[in-house]
Amino acid sequence: MKVLLTGANGFVGSHILDSLLARGIPTAVLLRPAASRRFIAAHLPALEVRAGSLGDPASLAAAMADVTHVIHCAGCTKAVDPREFYEVNQGGTRRVVEAVNRQEGRIGRLIHISSLAAAGAALPENPARETDPPHPVSEYGRSKLAGEQEVREGSRSGYVILRPPAVYGPRDAEFLRLFRAVRSHFSPRLGRQPLSFVFVRDLAEAAVGCLDHPAAAGKTFNVAAPGTATPDELVRAVAARMQAWTVPLPIPTAALWPLCCAQEALSRLTGKPNVLSRQKYAELRAPGWVCDPSLLRRETGLACDTALDAGLTLTLAWYRENGWL
Repeated sequence: MKVLLTGANGFVGSHILDSLLARGIPTAVLLRPAASRRFIAAHLPALEVRAGSLGDPASLAAAMADVTHVIHCAGCTKAVDPREFYEVNQGGTRRVVEAVNRQEGRIGRLIHISSLAAAGAALPENPARETDPPHPVSEYGRSKLAGEQEVREGSRSGYVILRPPAVYGPRDAEFLRLFRAVRSHFSPRLGRQPLSFVFVRDLAEAAVGCLDHPAAAGKTFNVAAPGTATPDELVRAVAARMQAWTVPLPIPTAALWPLCCAQEALSRLTGKPNVLSRQKYAELRAPGWVCDPSLLRRETGLACDTALDAGLTLTLAWYRENGWL
């Protein structure tokens, strides 16, 4: 087995790379020449770095040389213009599928990292299941669903689609904002929207575990830890681990609309995308983001068992050890 990994230098991709190399699996990574290497610098001597991008079909074709499996983790999670979501999450995935197909059967499996946003919002009493009709609420979610469709309808190799919910863990810059708010003794109260979570190392292990699992072929799996937490519960859990007193800072959902609009305007002005936007507001006002992860365990024996409390403890330790807090 030899794996080509896209998105290896990102938050999730770097953990997938950790898992691949820990298992001794020969790995090549697709990287743009100017892409940051900070998360993978220690691994570079053990890697084959293949220059290219999702927007360059020729470089994708060259990157597929002599590999037997592909993990497609690269994607767009924030954009100044919503069209960027489709260019990367749909168009980029289409080009990956086409490059795999051109290998004429040499590549045995494509693992595609999607998102629960492709499935749509759901509550604990009726969590999202892989067989439910998808109903994404944002352009990001619709672009991820479109990427899934490129894989299902276009891939002539075996494939597996993984749908993680909110991903957190070491190297995550988005959750870091919450930890820093708590360190400053603020406790943002963002409501009681129930959420599923997955610790990033569990997601990485699931992705690598699906590379050659016979029962995974052609399947879509939710990849999440059991249980849920609300944003308010998440903040309290972080404050408890940091042993920090906090002042409640209620932020009603309605108040997020002008904040998202203002941030989107700023992003357009500066050209720097931010997670907050009018598209993100559609996800923030949804009743909940909960999925049923039981199919993955039932079909493959793989599971994401790191509980939120344990995952937050590991995340906090990493932030402190690496000077992020």
